[in-house]
Amino acid sequence: MPTPRHLPTTLAFLAGILLTLGFKDIYPDLERRFRRRWRPSASLPAPTSSSAGDVVSLQDRTRSNAENSSSNDDSKGKGEETKEFLWRGNGIGEGIESTIGNTPLIRIKSLSEETGCEILGKAEFLNGAGQSPKDRVALSIVNMAEAQGLLKPYSGDVIYEGTVGSTGISLATLCRAKGYMAHICMPSDQSTEKSSLLLRLGATVERVPPAPIVDPSHFVNRARSLAAAHTASLTLPGRGFFADQFETPANWLAHFSSTGPEIYAQCSGHLDAFVAGAGTGGTITGVAKFLKSKLPDVKIVLADPDGSGLYNRVKYGVMFDAKEREGTRRRQQVDTIVEGIGVNRVTANFEEGREMVEDAYKVSDEEAMLMGRWLVEKDGIFVGSSSAVNCVAATKLARELGPGHRIVTILCDSGTRHLSKFWAKAGEIGGETDMNFLDVVGEKA
Repeated sequence: MPTPRHLPTTLAFLAGILLTLGFKDIYPDLERRFRRRWRPSASLPAPTSSSAGDVVSLQDRTRSNAENSSSNDDSKGKGEETKEFLWRGNGIGEGIESTIGNTPLIRIKSLSEETGCEILGKAEFLNGAGQSPKDRVALSIVNMAEAQGLLKPYSGDVIYEGTVGSTGISLATLCRAKGYMAHICMPSDQSTEKSSLLLRLGATVERVPPAPIVDPSHFVNRARSLAAAHTASLTLPGRGFFADQFETPANWLAHFSSTGPEIYAQCSGHLDAFVAGAGTGGTITGVAKFLKSKLPDVKIVLADPDGSGLYNRVKYGVMFDAKEREGTRRRQQVDTIVEGIGVNRVTANFEEGREMVEDAYKVSDEEAMLMGRWLVEKDGIFVGSSSAVNCVAATKLARELGPGHRIVTILCDSGTRHLSKFWAKAGEIGGETDMNFLDVVGEKA
């Protein structure tokens, strides 16, 4: 018999035993309830990134199925609501592909304040595979080829592409993720950061001397011939697939089905103009075709760097640069430090949407470098040469339209891809804080 001194200890011991026995009986039921509440629905289809032809629908997926499903769904027991996970955010994505798309649209504060317009940048450098808008294109190309039976994962198939870098980086990343190898041909005058990164992503890289498109040794033609030779080989495993980013409709369809709808939704359907450069032409065409379908009066404007003939194609209907005469197509594009946009030939992707491009601005290397420095100094935005060109053109358009307009442009990739070329010439920012906006837009204070 416990003494009065030991009675509290004894009672606590007995209570602990009773609590343990009781919890043992009710725990399985609690566990079942917990798992039932938080387990994703087995009927939920596996998340897939936007593919060509599927227009993106931006939905609130943070609510339970009980809120989103129709009331006649009696297949679940009472209280058995399942949680549908947000595709990007508080859910789980299916591989690196799930990080592509739904990039932020940000207000570029300094340019907006200086012009009186709202200048917005679509932060495509935040795509998670290759960190550029080419992630969308690469995924669209691979998905379309798989759907057509032209690619089979883990079969030895190799994807060949001619690119100045960004598409190759996106393809190299996705090839490894989806069971292929990548073989990239690129001009030898492109920044070394890109070829170094491609090698570290497991791609085979060929740097070829710059040449006009009619030359068989041009980087695009080289990739095409290698793909054909691979497919015809009796000794190489798998097949060779030529991605053909300049001509394939998978390019502009990627932006029609994702980038365009995202911009429209993020702007709540209110924007006055879209400005972008063109290399393949897929971005400006795909976005233009979608926006025009929703906003017929939206203005589509091309940003074109030195040496490119697209400015003249839009303004005057001819495809040549001022430094060459029409028909001399054997010449290589004139020197410019801008990479990724600007060509001297007609591509299927650009021609698909050319009639929707209403105006164009020519942007010099000097203007691009000043804009690159301005964005770092005033906004902390460190981007590459093509993004700087886009921002120059957007600023020129804003000053022409006047205050009160909303203009969207593309921030393509990070300045870290352009250190050895564009930023080597643009120079270090250091502690500078005194840039003058009029100098950036080509006017003297």
